[in-house]
Amino acid sequence: MDLQEQIKKLLNRIGEDDSLRSLFQKDPVAAAEKVLGIDLPDDLMEKIIDGVKAKLSLDQAAGLFSAAKGSVPNSV
Repeated sequence: MDLQEQIKKLLNRIGEDDSLRSLFQKDPVAAAEKVLGIDLPDDLMEKIIDGVKAKLSLDQAAGLFSAAKGSVPNSV
């Protein structure tokens, strides 16, 4: 099983579906199983969920950085 592929699949669905994003925040295992359509061993499921959470955190940090950078006037 390609974990990166499963992480991308879950990220894409979470990005498109507000109710799924809400479910992921409340119960990431249930959301992942719903999207992936399979019941994985706990260790694999945790790796996928950790990967999704890490990517979401990076995206949020990048958005905050971009917003902060855009609000600082150029000094040149």
